Amino acid sequence: MRFSNLKELALLCADEGKPIYLIMLEDQALESGRTAEQEWDKMKQYYGIMKEAVTKGISSEKLSRSGLTGGDAKRVHEYTRQQEASLEPFTGLAMAYALAVSEVNASMGRIVATPTAGSCGIIPGVFVSSQERFGWTDDHMVNGLFCAGAIGYIIANNSFISGAEGGCQAEIGSAIGMAAGALVELKGGTPEQAVHAVGLAMKNTLGLICDPVGGLVEIPCIVRNGFGAVNALAAADMALAGVSSVIPSDEVIQVMLEVGSAMPDIHRETARGGLAQTPTGRQIIKQLAKDRKKFRSELKKR
Repeated sequence: MRFSNLKELALLCADEGKPIYLIMLEDQALESGRTAEQEWDKMKQYYGIMKEAVTKGISSEKLSRSGLTGGDAKRVHEYTRQQEASLEPFTGLAMAYALAVSEVNASMGRIVATPTAGSCGIIPGVFVSSQERFGWTDDHMVNGLFCAGAIGYIIANNSFISGAEGGCQAEIGSAIGMAAGALVELKGGTPEQAVHAVGLAMKNTLGLICDPVGGLVEIPCIVRNGFGAVNALAAADMALAGVSSVIPSDEVIQVMLEVGSAMPDIHRETARGGLAQTPTGRQIIKQLAKDRKKFRSELKKR
């Protein structure tokens, strides 16, 4: 890639008079040895998978294999369309769609890691709800995925995208930044505004620990995807309104690296701290252990 950070990316866009997505598409094609058309077609397939996951998750009441989660996306979707809901309908839709994709992931369905499976709901939630609201084409959304990919590439190469390495800030935070920056470009914002959106979004997840109950990507991961989608919408609107990230976005990414490196192991996907070790969390872990033992015993009898 011809860029290694967000500042270089924005300058490259300005020098060549191109949006972020086009810079990413061209550079990715050069790096992979495939044509830009082939890269674009592959990304379009990914967007199709995202939309399928939204559709599947939003209508399902099926519980995950653990029995811990499932059906919340449908409940939120139905509630946020009612008059007494606090969120504006399309904001609620983004939240419900993010939950939907995360629930599909928890039930072993097909999703696209964006950038990880643990944060797979945020970009689809933001993208699909925005597409429905503004009447954008699938092709326009695919361009947005290349923009999100450029942002994710920079974060991954300068910090973390893994909860085991940097806490949930690395997964949920990165996905929020990717979604926010891409949404700015989808709505006609400048590369500079998109870069500001990344910093505005990620600052609000710094220090977020990874504490999955029972080591499963369900509690609190799924709910964090729903809130993350709302965060991304807010950051995009702030940037488009002219709000700047006073701390440059590249520096925010470096802070995430610093905070994640200092984070105790118990708060980095080990399930040895945080919500995973609350009284209720420990009860759930014991019950899961009993269920697994029973399952293995039944298998031996067959």
